[in-house]
Amino acid sequence: MKKIVVLVVLFLTAIDARSQHLADTSYTVKSTYTKLISSYPFITIARAEKNLNVNQLNEVVYDRNKSRHLHFDAFLNINKKLNPAVILIHGGGWRSGNKNQMHELAQGIASKGYSCFSIEYRLSTEAKYPEGIYDVKNAIRFIKDNAKRFRVDPGKIAVLGCSSGGQMAALIGTTNGNPAFEDAANTSKSSSAVNAIIDIDGVLAFKHPESKEGEMAAFWLNGTYEENPENWKKASALSHTNKNTAPVLFINSSFERFHAGRNDMIAILNQNKIYNEVKTLENSPHSFWFFQPWFGETVVCTTQFLNTIFK
Repeated sequence: MKKIVVLVVLFLTAIDARSQHLADTSYTVKSTYTKLISSYPFITIARAEKNLNVNQLNEVVYDRNKSRHLHFDAFLNINKKLNPAVILIHGGGWRSGNKNQMHELAQGIASKGYSCFSIEYRLSTEAKYPEGIYDVKNAIRFIKDNAKRFRVDPGKIAVLGCSSGGQMAALIGTTNGNPAFEDAANTSKSSSAVNAIIDIDGVLAFKHPESKEGEMAAFWLNGTYEENPENWKKASALSHTNKNTAPVLFINSSFERFHAGRNDMIAILNQNKIYNEVKTLENSPHSFWFFQPWFGETVVCTTQFLNTIFK
């Protein structure tokens, strides 16, 4: 009997450890809708039209080497053997949200001729910076390793993120080839480099006159700016923007806080003749990508930019 009790306790402990990364469920489409509906009574939760040319694959394991398996969901346009790929990173202040929140965008973009991947990564309640960056870069390498299976042209990879995911996307796209941002435990011979960045309302600099990052950033970055200034600098895409940075599309709400560092980054991009675009959706809230009337415009802006870069 004692052995059974011990086994049950160990089993429940394992389940608890496995589910810790799901603990913070504060950032959802529904909760965001509830917060916004009084100020934006005309909004509706976006639903991408299903497309017969898009195959959906759920819960594909891309990393078995962490404390738990990490997954992504794929949306693959089957019209061509190889498509440009779009890696999608959800938001949630680095500690909440999940990959399902990017399904509508993935479906909408995939229907225009792309292979899209909504990535699960370890949140700050489970792993501090830069582990989540490693996770997404590992996913990119896995997708390149299996390019034919996922109908991907490995030379045409874009990374797209929303809010904190946008910050991560910009950092990933500005650290192409930087070994300090690679997981040393990953043995793939493929590069994690990307060829385009779509930053949707993600800050480019954590410590900046335009920035108002605080508790959530400090939790992810393992300390406040005063406690850990090096991480605050290293995690800022602006710190790494140079001649090797991929072309960038900035899609922004009307809230300037989420543009922090953008103009400084654009100045560097222009100096190096790197293609960039800015689309500001007037009178839009943060998290606009979840809702109509902005969802459709977000898909159009994204695919037009990607067509310019890749097609």
